[in-house]
This record gives sequence, C-alpha cells and structure tokens, in this order.
Amino acid sequence: MEIKIFHLIEGAKQAEGLAVIIDVFRAFSMECYLYALGAREVRPAGSIEETFAWREKDPECILVGERHGIKINGCDLGNSPSSIDPEMIRGKRIIHTTSAGTQGIVNAACADEIITGSFVNAGAIAEYIRQVSPGKVSLVCMGKEGLAIAEEDELCAEYIRGLLTGTDVQDIDEKLKALRTGGGRHFFNPDNQEVFPEKDFWMCIDRDQFDFILRIERDGEGLIAKRI
Repeated sequence: MEIKIFHLIEGAKQAEGLAVIIDVFRAFSMECYLYALGAREVRPAGSIEETFAWREKDPECILVGERHGIKINGCDLGNSPSSIDPEMIRGKRIIHTTSAGTQGIVNAACADEIITGSFVNAGAIAEYIRQVSPGKVSLVCMGKEGLAIAEEDELCAEYIRGLLTGTDVQDIDEKLKALRTGGGRHFFNPDNQEVFPEKDFWMCIDRDQFDFILRIERDGEGLIAKRI
C-alpha cells in the first residue's frame, strides 16, 4: 500500500486511489457528530449557492455552513459541533458547506474513492482502509480554508498513517492537547467564543470516539457522505 500525504486544495486535486480528506477543525468532526446525534443523511456542498438551492428541493432540510469560520447568514447552523441541537437535526437531511473540508471533496476528482478524515473516527478510518486494501492512499490535509497548512490536519494524517503502518505517533494525546496553544488557540480566545467555542476544540480532539467512517458517494441528488 502506497501512502502519500498531500496538502490543501492543490493536494486534493492530486489525490489518487483512496483519498482521505482531512479537516479536524471542524468540518469532518462536525459531520460525525451530526450522524451520531441523529441526522438522517449529510450531503457536502461546494458552494453557498448549491447549499441554498437545496431549500427549493427539500424545505425540511437543515443547512449547515461557514465561511472564514463564521456561520453563513441564512444557514440553520454554523460549523460548530457544540452548537448541534439534536431535536433540530434528528431524522433530517443536512446540507453542509465549509471553507476547507467540503472544498477538498469537490476537488478530489482523480481519486477512486473518497472518505472524510478527523480524529474522532481515525481508528475506524484506518480499519476501513485495511479492509479495502487499496493500492494507493492519499491523505489530504485541507488546512486553513484549503490555502494554509494547519498542524491539526497534519497531525491527523500522521496518526492515520501510523495506524496503517504500525508506527504509532508518540505521545499523540499530549500532542493533541498541545494544539490549544497552536492550531487550536483560536478556540481559547475569550472574545471569539461565539464563533469558535472552546467546547468545539475538545470535541474535535476526542480521539477514536466513533466506530464509523463517512464515505462520499454520488446518487441521483448529488454527493452524500454515507455512514459506513
């Protein structure tokens, strides 16, 4: 199994084989929590226009979206897992658009298969990849808005690669906690808790919490992140 790590939007375009599109803070942690809290289905959308177009097709759908971390005006929820109201999303179709994670999905056109990547289900991701046993694995770190490296995504890629190769990342939990003064420091800014609440940080580094993966498929209505 050939495992390569790619970076940002350009990296997504280069991904081959089975691509794991990684966005720890917060897109693909968010999607796992949405399913765990009762969503019927989650559909990634690349653009804001595509997101709002779903309201015409399904007035009952829930729109979840951010740009620059801030909830898109008119969406029901931002990209904050701690803001999820289970009563709001239970049994509902979720349309999800973000600055980085969902952009990686729509740009990974050369990949044979796409799954999402985060710490909350990293162990399940590695187990799925071992079962599928693809010739090539592309770990794509989406970073900040797909344009700048983010250490949490790099660490997640190293962690998944370590699980696959048997070379575990040393002191992974200490490195995760250390993100509070690095890639996750914005979650501890008291002036910005409305956009980046501290609880989101802890929810997103809660390693191997879920035993499912999200595989991107396409059906008659578009892309869907299918819980496997």
